[in-house]
Amino acid sequence: MQQEKFGEKDFQNIVGNLLRYGVWTSLSVAFIGGIVYLMGHSTDIENYSVFHENDRNIFEVIGDIYNGVIQGKGESLIFFGIILLFLTPVFRVLLSLFSFLLEKDYLYVVITLIVILIILISVSFGFSH
Repeated sequence: MQQEKFGEKDFQNIVGNLLRYGVWTSLSVAFIGGIVYLMGHSTDIENYSVFHENDRNIFEVIGDIYNGVIQGKGESLIFFGIILLFLTPVFRVLLSLFSFLLEKDYLYVVITLIVILIILISVSFGFSH
């Protein structure tokens, strides 16, 4: 019996499933976070006449979200769902990088590395000003 090689169709299936399940997972986490948040804050009245700027480092924000998710805070669960939604296409780009490396298509490896570098720079410097 001959074993088939990993092909483009297999890669397309993996990418399709990654995007599909990534979006559904992030939607589910954010929805559950919304329910948890509303259960604890349904009677809160927000004062929109005062603006509080919250300019922090991305690592502080991610740490706060992580701690909030561990504690089961609804707001942190919503933010975690948004982060998962953001990471879904990032993982798709990383999968593409590995696919191009397997195919030995080095031009696309370089292009994909440039895209990853742009994403890293955007996240690092674009979050806080």
